[in-house]
Amino acid sequence: MLYSPKKGMSMRKILIIVTLLLFAQGLWAGEKTQPLKVGMELQYPPFEMSDAQGNPTGISVDLARALGKALGREVVIENIAWDGLIPSLKTGKIDLIISSMTITPEREKSVAFSIPYAQSNLAILSYPRSGVAGIEQLNQPGRRVAVKKGTTGHLYARDHLKKAKILVFDKENAAVMEVINKRADGFLYDQLSIYRDWKRHPDRTVALLQPFQKKPEYWGIAMRKGDAELKKQVDAFIRQAKSDGTFDALAEKYLGDAKRNFEKLGIPFFF
Repeated sequence: MLYSPKKGMSMRKILIIVTLLLFAQGLWAGEKTQPLKVGMELQYPPFEMSDAQGNPTGISVDLARALGKALGREVVIENIAWDGLIPSLKTGKIDLIISSMTITPEREKSVAFSIPYAQSNLAILSYPRSGVAGIEQLNQPGRRVAVKKGTTGHLYARDHLKKAKILVFDKENAAVMEVINKRADGFLYDQLSIYRDWKRHPDRTVALLQPFQKKPEYWGIAMRKGDAELKKQVDAFIRQAKSDGTFDALAEKYLGDAKRNFEKLGIPFFF
């Protein structure tokens, strides 16, 4: 029953209220179905990369899409340079970072992290007859150590290899070429990348994969501080993916050979 203007609200007021309610309901529904924007640097195979057609692919891409499916949200992958990922997250350009990012106290000052979904250690890529058998041989005067800018290898070299000259590069391949051409005595990066770089250049490089850090590094999904509900959802997804075989399937799909070789060496694998 509609009220007449004399007895209650006018028809115009009722129409305004109905319109506002429908508008608010539309906003709520739109918010619930907004795409999940995930940032990553597509320069780190097999975790983050592009296929021959330029489409995002890799472990982190599959992981992001599985997360989106679990949350009922479309996933949009944003390819962002490594040093632009955290600024893009903080300014709202993206909702999450899934880019093989190590959880560090320094980064935790700027962003929040999920529970860890993988672990890693740093390793060394050197060249035959370099005289480098471990991290101790790199921390010497005259040694040159290549690192990728902003990575934990960069941070480790800065803090622990003070006697060596640190060569900082924007791209992994540039650092590898410094080793191949003997302009750097070692390249510090995660174990899996070092293993893959050695496999690509087995005659010109040496992979030193045994851990030298006091404890492993842990990777997490980064999000803005204060996104408590999203963190709760992401943490629940990671726990489920670990228990239902999702991570095992990703490892076998992309890393089967490396996984078996790590097991032979007695080195803990990522997942």
